[in-house]
Amino acid sequence: MSSRPFTPDQQFLEQLIAITPALRNFARGLCHHREMAEDLAQEALMRGWAARASFTPGTDFRAWMYVILRNRFYTALRQNRARTERDTAAAERTQSTPPAQEDALMVADVASAMERLPAGQRDVLMMIGAQGMSYEETAQAMGCALGTVKSRLARGRQALALAIEGPGIAAMARRIPAHA
Repeated sequence: MSSRPFTPDQQFLEQLIAITPALRNFARGLCHHREMAEDLAQEALMRGWAARASFTPGTDFRAWMYVILRNRFYTALRQNRARTERDTAAAERTQSTPPAQEDALMVADVASAMERLPAGQRDVLMMIGAQGMSYEETAQAMGCALGTVKSRLARGRQALALAIEGPGIAAMARRIPAHA
């Protein structure tokens, strides 16, 4: 039995399978809702597969898929702006007392502060901090200059530190190099 080389569709499918966990994590960071994140990641995978002919081999596949996911997320936000539904999970979070464990409080503080950041800063923090993307990959995925990514990252870190710990910590965050 001779082994045949992978077809371009098979290679593309392998890349989709490999990136699926990272897409799910990125989607969860964007929308903060597990079921919605799963749907968003699934839709990005389907759209990526449907548009596979437009992908240029040799370019950054991860950045290409992140752009698809991020664009779909913002499209869904615009579509849902008109029809706001009661989010029972959000209502429960605001009406209940958070657990006494310090780690859980810190996670809640960071999540709350992340939600208040401008979209550009939040996206950069998620891509670089949570997904481990390089500055160059992030710039490509967001369609902006490398300096813009660095600036948004620095401002986002400073805003998070200010929101979580107050002005003293924010001043220290300004001194942390962008590549740290």
